[in-house]
Amino acid sequence: MHKTNVLEAVPVVITRPAKQATTLAARVSEFRTVVVFPLLEIAPLADTSGLEEVLRNIDQYALVVFVSPNAIDAVFTYIARWPRQVAIGIVGQGSRNALAEYGVTAQTATIYAPAELQKSDSEGLLEFLPLDTLAGQRVLIVRGQHGRDFLTQTLHKHAIAVHHVTAYLRLVPELTQVRQEQLQAFLTGKFDFVLTSSEALRNLLDMVRRYAGEQGVVKMQHQRIIATHNRISDIARSLGFSDVILCGTGDEQIIATLQSLS
Repeated sequence: MHKTNVLEAVPVVITRPAKQATTLAARVSEFRTVVVFPLLEIAPLADTSGLEEVLRNIDQYALVVFVSPNAIDAVFTYIARWPRQVAIGIVGQGSRNALAEYGVTAQTATIYAPAELQKSDSEGLLEFLPLDTLAGQRVLIVRGQHGRDFLTQTLHKHAIAVHHVTAYLRLVPELTQVRQEQLQAFLTGKFDFVLTSSEALRNLLDMVRRYAGEQGVVKMQHQRIIATHNRISDIARSLGFSDVILCGTGDEQIIATLQSLS
């Protein structure tokens, strides 16, 4: 495959948390210049007693939903072997890969996930959950300190008891000198920003506002946003971005979109 001259292409900004950014950044760097600029920082809980207590009774749940690879990493710090009778729900290929790292695959556990990359979200997962079977049973959702309520509300409507446990913290990264220098480059050049979280997008504008005020925000709004979900693209437009491209979730979809723009 012909590779675009990375010196001529618009640089790509990968905004995932640092650990999740590594693999995608390496692949994109084969055909585009890459800047890794995490807009979310994943941090461990200061007090894990609540999480540990829930995990000691994990077999009381019919289904455990992991909202992200970070949730999986946090839980498997305390679980050596996943109980076969407890089903797992995930929403993306990244989570499937994370489970595999701990030896959990379709051969060792019942895993529910969206079939299409374009539906890698709670709505997509719901299409494949056995809601009638889960009625009257307990479901655990493992997430950061907060999250969307759509899945919880829908499960409640089907008489399914839902419990949440915080497994990690999502924080706004510190605005260090290095990150300020990166922001300055973003405000004076042209970049493609890959956004996989609407929370991350809001964090970006908050950082710019603290660093360069409203004039900086206006400049940032001229950058191109590559959004991996229609919810993110809608929020990007509502926040004043006019050049927004929607692509599917997952690395393959992101890479295909970026290659088409090279």
